[in-house]
Amino acid sequence: MITVEICRNDERNIVSFTMSGHAESGPHGHDIVCAGASAVSFGCVNAIDALCGVELDVEMEDEGGFLRCHVPNGLDKMTFEKVQLLLEGMVVSLQAIADEYSLNMKVT
Repeated sequence: MITVEICRNDERNIVSFTMSGHAESGPHGHDIVCAGASAVSFGCVNAIDALCGVELDVEMEDEGGFLRCHVPNGLDKMTFEKVQLLLEGMVVSLQAIADEYSLNMKVT
């Protein structure tokens, strides 16, 4: 199962997220849950870089199954709000996948 943990601060802003595990909803290379979750999460990280000019602090395992991203401190207010909007969009998309494939993915 893929587990996604969204970490928020006291103001309910997303400060980091961690995705770990494997969906195991199909054979390697044909797992639509894994492909969807990967596309959404990496698409968000890439969008934050391309649209906001912000590189998240990213940790990954070489063989897949683990992604952790932290929002850097010290962003100006406008940039921070843009990053938050993109991250919230990611959460909505990941939750939609988890709702449809609850045996393969969970978002907390």
